[in-house]
Amino acid sequence: MNNAYFQVKPPVNEPIKGYMPGSPETVALKAELERQLANPVEVPLIIAGKEVRTANKANMICPHDHKKVLGQYYIAGEKELLMAITAAEAAREEWENMPWEHRATIFLKAADLLTGKYRAKLSAACMLGQSKNPYQSEIDVICEMADFLRFNAHFVQEIYKQQPLSTDGVWNRVEYRALDGFVAAITPFNFTSIGGNLPTAPAMCGNTVLWKPSSTAVLSNYYFMQILIEAGLPAGVINFVPCRGVDFGKVVVPHPKMAGFHFTGSTGVFNDIWNQVGQNINNYVTYPRLVGETGGKDFIFAHETADVEALTCAIVLGAFEYQGQKCSAASRAYIPESLWGKVKVRLEEEIGNIKMGDVRDFTNLMNAVIDQKSFQNIKNYLDYARESTEAEIIIGGGCDDSVGYFVEPTVILAKTPTFKTMVEEIFGPVMTIYIYPNDKLEETLKACDTATSYALTGAVFAQDRAAIIKLAKALDHAAGNFYINDKPTGAVVGQQPFGGSRGSGTNDKAGSAINLYRWMNQRAIKETLVPRTVVNYPYMVEK
Repeated sequence: MNNAYFQVKPPVNEPIKGYMPGSPETVALKAELERQLANPVEVPLIIAGKEVRTANKANMICPHDHKKVLGQYYIAGEKELLMAITAAEAAREEWENMPWEHRATIFLKAADLLTGKYRAKLSAACMLGQSKNPYQSEIDVICEMADFLRFNAHFVQEIYKQQPLSTDGVWNRVEYRALDGFVAAITPFNFTSIGGNLPTAPAMCGNTVLWKPSSTAVLSNYYFMQILIEAGLPAGVINFVPCRGVDFGKVVVPHPKMAGFHFTGSTGVFNDIWNQVGQNINNYVTYPRLVGETGGKDFIFAHETADVEALTCAIVLGAFEYQGQKCSAASRAYIPESLWGKVKVRLEEEIGNIKMGDVRDFTNLMNAVIDQKSFQNIKNYLDYARESTEAEIIIGGGCDDSVGYFVEPTVILAKTPTFKTMVEEIFGPVMTIYIYPNDKLEETLKACDTATSYALTGAVFAQDRAAIIKLAKALDHAAGNFYINDKPTGAVVGQQPFGGSRGSGTNDKAGSAINLYRWMNQRAIKETLVPRTVVNYPYMVEK
C-alpha cells in the first residue's frame, strides 16, 4: 500500500526553438517535411485502444498546395460512435480509480516525448496539414501542447490539496471525483495544442473522452494521439473519432451518459449544442458541464499618445500571423486622426514586405488559409467591401486559389464603426480600421465595446497612464484577455490563461486551474470521530 504524498515538479514553459538557418532543429524539420510529403499515411479511428477502419475515407491535403495529398483518414459513423461511447464507459471505473501519480505520469511522459524525439514529426504535420510556418507550429504543437500537459498536471495536484476546515472531533475532507459519465470533445483546426488539451484536460481528472478532431487537422491530432498511447494511456480513456458533425450531434450529444462537453469552434455551433443539450436535459444522468471557447472580433484601440511603431507591429502581427486564423487575431482597429497618417505609411511599408507561400520556405511569414470554404468566405467579405460605398480596401485584397488557398494581407478602411467587417468574424488575414476624431474618444470606446457580440481579446495602446486607465475601464467587459501596449494574441499557459465571455464562450480559462475544476465532481465527507449519542440538547432542561 502506498501512503506517500507525491508532488509533480513545478512546471516551466517549454523554451521556443529559433529555427535559425542550419540549426539542428531546422535540419531535422526540413527533412521531416520532405519525408511526410513523400509518404502519405492512413489514419484510422482509435476506439478502445484499437485501430478501426470504416467504408468512408477523406483526403488530408496541404492548404498551400491543394494537389498534394498527405494521406487519408477514416470517418466514424453512428455505429463507431456508439462503440466509442461503450469503450469510454467500460474504461471509466479503472481510469478514475487509478492512483493520481500514475495518471499524471502518463501525460508528463507524453510531454517529454513530444518535445523530444517527436518534435520534428509533430511540427511537420502541423505545418503541412494546417499551413503554419515553423515558428507558428513550434509555439502551437510543441510548446503550448507540452505546457498544457505539464501545467495541467500541476494544477490538478494543487486542486487535490485543497481541503475544508475540520473542528474538534470531526475530520472534514473532499474527494475530487470524475464526472458521472463521459466527456465529449470537439476540437478546431487552428491549434493542435487545443486539439490535444480539450480531451486530455478532462482525462487528467479521471474522465474518459470521445475526441472529434477537426477534419482539417486530423494528421497532427492523430500523431499526438499516438504519443499518448506510447506514453501509456489505457485503452478507451480517449477515443479518437473523426466524424461528421451531424453524426456527433445525433449520437453523442444527446446520449444520457454525456456528462461534459469541451469545445472550441464557432459561436453558432456551440449555440446549437447548448440548445440541443437543453432539449435533452431530462434524459441525462447528470447535468452536462458545457465548456466552450468560441468566436472573436478582437480589437486594437489606439489613444492619441500611442507609440506608432509598437502600434504598427501589433496590427501587422496581430492580424496576419497564421493568416488571421486565430480566435485571438486582431481584426478591427480604432486609430485617432492625429496618428493615422504615420500609421498608414508604416502599415504600407511593413505589409509590403510580407512574403507568403509554401511552408517549406522559411522566409515566408504567411501561408495559406485552411480550405476552399474558408477561402471563399473571406473572398466574399472582400468583394462586399470592394463594392461598398462605406469602406475602401487600401492594402491587399487579392485572392488566389489556383495552387493553394492564398489571401493577401488586407487592410480595409471603414467609414463607420459598424461596417460589416468591423462587426462580423471573418477568420482570415483581414484588418478593418476605423479612424476616429480625437475629440470623439468616449463615443468610439462605446462603439468598440458594443459593436459586436464577442468579448475574447483586445488591446489598447497609449503612453499616457491616465489614458490607459480610462481605456481599460471603458472596455472592462469587452475582452476576456486584455493587452496593454501589445498585440491581442499569444496567450501562454500559466501566464495568460485564455478565454472570453459574451458570444466568445464560457471563459473557463484554458491554461489555468479554473478549467480543470469543470471536470471534477466533488464529494464532501464529514467523519465524526466520537459520534453523539444523546438526542436532547442541554437547553431543554429548563422547566
